[in-house]
Amino acid sequence: MAPIFILGPTGSGKSAVAVELAEMLGNAEIISTDAYQVYKKMPIITAAPTFDEQKRVKHHLIGFMEPTENNDAAEHARRAEQISASMQKGGMLPVHTGGSGLYVKFISHGISPAPPSDSALRAELEALPLEELVEKFRLVDAEGAAATDLQNKRYVVRNLEIVLLGGKPLACWRDNWKEPRGVGFSIVRDTEELDARIARRAEQMLREGAIEEVAALRGLTLSATASKTLGLSQVQDYLEGRLTRSELSAAISLATRQYAKRQRTWLRREKWLTPIVAGAGDTPRQIAEKIAALLR
Repeated sequence: MAPIFILGPTGSGKSAVAVELAEMLGNAEIISTDAYQVYKKMPIITAAPTFDEQKRVKHHLIGFMEPTENNDAAEHARRAEQISASMQKGGMLPVHTGGSGLYVKFISHGISPAPPSDSALRAELEALPLEELVEKFRLVDAEGAAATDLQNKRYVVRNLEIVLLGGKPLACWRDNWKEPRGVGFSIVRDTEELDARIARRAEQMLREGAIEEVAALRGLTLSATASKTLGLSQVQDYLEGRLTRSELSAAISLATRQYAKRQRTWLRREKWLTPIVAGAGDTPRQIAEKIAALLR
């Protein structure tokens, strides 16, 4: 059987579904496609699989890097490919799950042929304000700009960099992916229900010690990747007295909802994924059973 991808926006329950599915299949292990769960010392704020989940099913690429180390999609994909190949050679089935779109894409379709980053150009672009970058992007590639999240400076910089270095519109690079290296499913929930799940998860993270976890990171120079962990900046604001406890929960929920909206947009564009509609009363086991039925 080909590798399986269990995807969905943050808060959709994909991690729990992946564990249930791997247990049902019997000969499966999970490989994370998350950019942030790679970090040690940050399991709560990154919503890493719990100790119980990792005990039930073996997980790979979880909690093995220091928060001072940078992670990137290409290197993560190379690690995942090595693990996947070793697993399949031993008769095990890789189940990939996580919410970082580019990390997923590099693992599922191979590393993009787009030109590698140029440090001098990257520094020049990052020094410009977002408004100026967007205007520049629209001038050189209006279609590519329209397909980019123009509120996310990191995405704007990278996509504009690709266009400038490659000398072609963004679509020429994006449409040059290989066929998917497995079968993929995307968990779909009603927006109001997902928002409620996100709010509950934000509160749960705080109850379980996210504030203390982030406080313990003080004194470390977090890498560019680790510093972008969802919810981290909000907890830091709370620790600096810029947010109250109730404002903190609301701020994390808002940032998470905004991120989930971007994820849903990306997931809808990925036509190789089969949508799996999850009802409010569906358990992770029941959702996994829906996927297992489609795999037969």
